[in-house]
Amino acid sequence: MSPMRGSECVTDGIRVQALPMYMSEESDPEAGTYGFAYEIMIRNETSRHVKLLAHHWIIVDADGNRRDMRGEGVIGRTPGLAPGGEFQYMECCCLATTWGTMEGEFMMEWEDGECIEAKVARFYFTIPEAGGSPDA
Repeated sequence: MSPMRGSECVTDGIRVQALPMYMSEESDPEAGTYGFAYEIMIRNETSRHVKLLAHHWIIVDADGNRRDMRGEGVIGRTPGLAPGGEFQYMECCCLATTWGTMEGEFMMEWEDGECIEAKVARFYFTIPEAGGSPDA
């Protein structure tokens, strides 16, 4: 795996970091399939408990094709985070182009029932030969 440019964002004390990686072993350029992984770290930097309820991802490839993905929790879980707590997970994404972007939000619920959308700042998928992100 080859790491690339990630992102970090804090929303109401919820820090979300994203680290994308190119997975050459999961890619087949001749077939137009490029495999990427991304590691997400969510940290509760508040004094309140919070629970991750759902996610929304926006994935855009180099041709401008957009996919919106919504679902309950992440990786089949709805983790709760105590004050100072962290949750990390890794998932994969396939694109039909050599680069793309991903961003979104996690729907979180505070212990008092109030909900927020913790933002995931845009991060970039690129293959090493592509030479970087489109805004470079």
